[in-house]
Amino acid sequence: MLIGLSRRLLLPLVFVSGMASLGVEFGASRLLAPYFGTSLYVWGVLIGLILVYLSAGYVIGGRLADRYPRDDVLYQITAWAGLWIGVIPLASYPILLASQQGFRELSVGLVAGTLLAVVLLFAVPVTLLGCVSPFAIRLLLKDVATGGNTAGRVYALSTVGSILGTFLPVFWFIPTYGTRPTIVAFGLALVVISGLALWPRRRLYASFAVAVILAWIFLPAGIKPPEVGTLIYEKESAYNYIQVVQAGTTTELILNEGEAVHSVYDSNTNLTHGYWDYLLLADAFRPAQSAPASPRSAAFLGLAAGTGARQYRLAFGDQIDITGVEIDPDILAVGHRYFHLDDARAHEVVADARYWLDTQASHYDVVVLDAYRQPYIPFHLTTREFFQQVKAHLNPGGVIAVNVGRTATDYRLVDALASTMAAVFPSVMLLDDPNYTNTVVYASTQAVTVDDVSHNLRLVSAPLAVDAAASALDEGKLRMSPYHGQVYTDDLAPIEQLIDEIIFSYLTNH
Repeated sequence: MLIGLSRRLLLPLVFVSGMASLGVEFGASRLLAPYFGTSLYVWGVLIGLILVYLSAGYVIGGRLADRYPRDDVLYQITAWAGLWIGVIPLASYPILLASQQGFRELSVGLVAGTLLAVVLLFAVPVTLLGCVSPFAIRLLLKDVATGGNTAGRVYALSTVGSILGTFLPVFWFIPTYGTRPTIVAFGLALVVISGLALWPRRRLYASFAVAVILAWIFLPAGIKPPEVGTLIYEKESAYNYIQVVQAGTTTELILNEGEAVHSVYDSNTNLTHGYWDYLLLADAFRPAQSAPASPRSAAFLGLAAGTGARQYRLAFGDQIDITGVEIDPDILAVGHRYFHLDDARAHEVVADARYWLDTQASHYDVVVLDAYRQPYIPFHLTTREFFQQVKAHLNPGGVIAVNVGRTATDYRLVDALASTMAAVFPSVMLLDDPNYTNTVVYASTQAVTVDDVSHNLRLVSAPLAVDAAASALDEGKLRMSPYHGQVYTDDLAPIEQLIDEIIFSYLTNH
């Protein structure tokens, strides 16, 4: 009877193993995201190594099956794989904290070492999962004449499991329960089905399930402590790892790697003394005016928690119509809860910025682009084709203002985006934020000179904007952007390669 049960569980085991292998891959990417991001390179390394582990598992599993063609050997393999998966989040936590210290000390060796160590955590369980299909084929094979049918059933069932292991974490488990419970659940599923098949050894494998559950219960609370300030909110959304941090009277929105502040609210002042203030000046990037100009409409591509939109409402009052596009609804919820997003009275749209621009956008006096996920940037928001779409939705004389991150001395990213914009707009100018390592790039649909903009900045009288204009004239280093000949397109936009080069140069002081 027990032998019959273990045989009947072989195909369900193949299905669960296929599901777990993809679920673990997505879980690994989310474990790494708050520390190393989700760039093309991170995904490439992760997928490549997972395939290496599976390939090794296929070879090892085939050899073990020929040497030990017994059900209990396979179930022991999957039980150990499940246990290992269940404790991965606990084992990875101190390593990821060490990586944070590596960034703080600018130690490339430590950062690379910890990334490698975290990825290697998945080597054992994924290799063990790779053993399942060849081992199951060997156990199920009764006649070489039907070997193809047996192998086809096993691989089809494993693939169906992998499909489910793709959709469940992405659309349900991770957004609803979080990364660590998702990883633990897949590990527990493997342990349970293996334990049922190994029922005569129930005490040993029941202890496996208990170990996984205890690891889940006693995992350290939270995912990553903030660099500074007090953590008051933390959540994994479908798109981001979100932190809200309180430092004195200032509340800050931190996303993903935590190397940039995406929104800020200070209960003592409506000025941010950061690049958000300079976004208020976009309408001054026109030919010289005889009176202060005020935008009548503005679209924010990357609303985040609404700092820029809120400032626009405070500066220009009810005369301006504000639309904010944000891909992550959880960030909007954070904006309303912690950043007074209600004050912006913006029309909020949950969508990808470029898709919205293509399908729903109207025409605007000002478009603000601040949709970048530091340190990486969605490539489709950096190309000539994208800026052509923006230009098509600007009113005559309209302006786009783009926030671009940089280091204190490395302007390569600023230059690349400004050059791309210069291929579309007749005038492109730069303002450096004196307090943050950001540059705001402005592009106008009309030919404009630095003297025109300086003249218009002296006319600015709107609340908040007048202070920003004074800062821009005194500290912003207003200048025309030189053309560098580098134009990103939808076909070729090596933005991640450029940013990785900038990060490496910064870490190595080169």
